[in-house]
Amino acid sequence: MVRKIISVFNSKPTIEGAGVRLRRVFGYNNIPTFDPFLLLDHFGSNYPNDYIKGFPWHPHRGIETVTYMVRGKVEHGDSIGNTGVINSGDVQWMTAGSGIIHQEMPKPYKGNMMGFQLWINLPRANKMTKPRYMGLTKDDFESIDLNGTKIIVIAGNFHGVEGPVKELFVETEYFDVDLDGKFINSTDKETCFIYIYDGYVKIGGKEVNSGNCVLLETEGEVLVEGKGGFIFVAGNPLDEPIAWGGPIVMNTQEELNLAFSELKQGSFIKGRIPDVIKSDFYSS
Repeated sequence: MVRKIISVFNSKPTIEGAGVRLRRVFGYNNIPTFDPFLLLDHFGSNYPNDYIKGFPWHPHRGIETVTYMVRGKVEHGDSIGNTGVINSGDVQWMTAGSGIIHQEMPKPYKGNMMGFQLWINLPRANKMTKPRYMGLTKDDFESIDLNGTKIIVIAGNFHGVEGPVKELFVETEYFDVDLDGKFINSTDKETCFIYIYDGYVKIGGKEVNSGNCVLLETEGEVLVEGKGGFIFVAGNPLDEPIAWGGPIVMNTQEELNLAFSELKQGSFIKGRIPDVIKSDFYSS
């Protein structure tokens, strides 16, 4: 049985951070349609002024953020001491857990800078886990070529190739697919979506264009045909209550209130707060 399309979502232009123009594929208004996934942003432009102001210091708790740079460069820093650059083809998989403050600052890129940020909800039992950061370069990922269709395996397993992201709190399949012909995946995950970022594809005989996100049925084989670029993401729903306040996602309003109270009082980070965050975040 081949999975059919449940819904097609159109990505919408929005502004985030300090003035970054991007496309919101899904987010707060789609709770809990994509459970365990909370948000997907598609960012990028030929014009650095659309993204150069970036995402200065900001907090997260209760989620994981996955930043995948297709083309371009983003400088990163956080409250647990990580600094570095996410280059073309690299992935940053960050577990906010009990609380992290970080910044992501895109650098000018000659050409069409492009990337994605996915938010994955953390299960109730792991909401307050210790924050962690995984920085992966393009050399960490294996790709598969099947009759002209190229698949980069970021997380999960595809045709015996396993992604380098291990010990996930939410078992996730995340592939970047350059389609030329057919893509077939016999996943057992219930929540499956495909976001087309280049060209067009056909799913169940229905044509879906660039900028569209397709949510598929919960059972069956995934079949995509055509020529284009898309990301495929799949996981199983948590089926837990969601209390969402900006960059923080918990299970109850009381937990949200506590998080923002701790943020205000300076006890949000469970450990020493770096001086640069004290001066740039807490003094603002």
